[in-house]
This record gives sequence, C-alpha cells and structure tokens, in this order.
Amino acid sequence: MSKSENKAASYAIIGFGKIGQALAKAFARKGIKVSVATTRDPESFASDAAAIGSEIIPATLAEAVTADVIFLAVRFESHPDVAKALPNWQGKTIVDVTNAYGVPPEKLGGLPSGKLVAQAFTGGKLVKGFNHLGAAILGQDPAVHGGRRVVFLASDDDSAATEIGALAENLGFAPVKLGGLSEGGLLVQAHGNTWGKLIFQDLVKFN
Repeated sequence: MSKSENKAASYAIIGFGKIGQALAKAFARKGIKVSVATTRDPESFASDAAAIGSEIIPATLAEAVTADVIFLAVRFESHPDVAKALPNWQGKTIVDVTNAYGVPPEKLGGLPSGKLVAQAFTGGKLVKGFNHLGAAILGQDPAVHGGRRVVFLASDDDSAATEIGALAENLGFAPVKLGGLSEGGLLVQAHGNTWGKLIFQDLVKFN
C-alpha cells in the first residue's frame, strides 16, 4: 500500500479479547494510536481500552474498518461477518491473526486458512501474522534476553508483507517472512486438531 510521505498509515484491531488486548498493548508501548472495535458498543469496553493506554481508541466496527491496516483478532469462524462490513477492501491491508484450530479441514475446502480469509476480504491484501504466539507472550515487551521476539509473516503480496514487517519492527518485534500463504502460511496455521509447525514457537532474534 503506497502512502504519501505526509500521511501515516492508520491502524485498527477488530476483536478485543485476549489476543486483541495483547496487540493493543504492543501499540501502546510504542505510543502508536490504534482503534479497537468489536460488534459491541464501544462504551462497553472503553474502560479496558483506557487501562491499556490513551493510544487505544474504542470505536465501532464501521469506524474501525476505515483504517488502512486492520488486525483481524476474532475467532476464525467470525471472519466472514467482519468481511461483510465493507463491500470491497481495496487499498487495505488485513493482518490475519486468527487460528482455525478445531475447524474441520473439510470446512477449509483444502485451502490454507489464510487463503480462505483472503477470499472473504475482497480486494484487500492479506498478511498472515502475529498468530503464532499465545496472548500472554504476545502482550509482553518483545525485547527479551538482549534480542527481539520473532513474528512470522506470510502473504501472497510481497509489498503487504514488507509493510507489516516494517510495522512489526516499529512495535519492537523481529519479522521473518515465510513466503506465500500456500507455503509459509501452512507453517503458521491451525486446522482441525493440528497446529502449524511454527505456532507457539517463542523465538528470539539477536542482532
């Protein structure tokens, strides 16, 4: 996604459960504003947002989807409902933080879960990422033991992967690109009762 030099990208997190709040903490640590939304009235989670930091802005779903970069931190089964919020997601980058654990493989139609999510968000650029760490670890400062926690990224759009890689760097993580959704995406997806090989790997990169 191209951005003019004088216009910074805007960010939103859809879903404000454990993962959504962990992501919000990452933004707050670096003083980066991010909208957070659920299907509920923003007032219902405003106090939780305020407890994380002033950078965390409660919003409606309609407001959140106006952001340039949107973190999808809902249950995998809920992603089609979020996708209906816009008729077309052109110009937006969606970061798929979902895990399809417990979803029968046949419901995925033989596709990697990220591919299925990408199909739902028509016109958008999807990056699978930030889903391999549990909420308790994701919510911690990624600077540990003199290194930085790794986040894996997979996308069929290299420019989108580069964009989210830069954001990950700004948030203090060490991004590692895994390639496309059909290759790298398989390493960080869950389906049925199977976890991808790299899920829950708490890796640290040393400079």
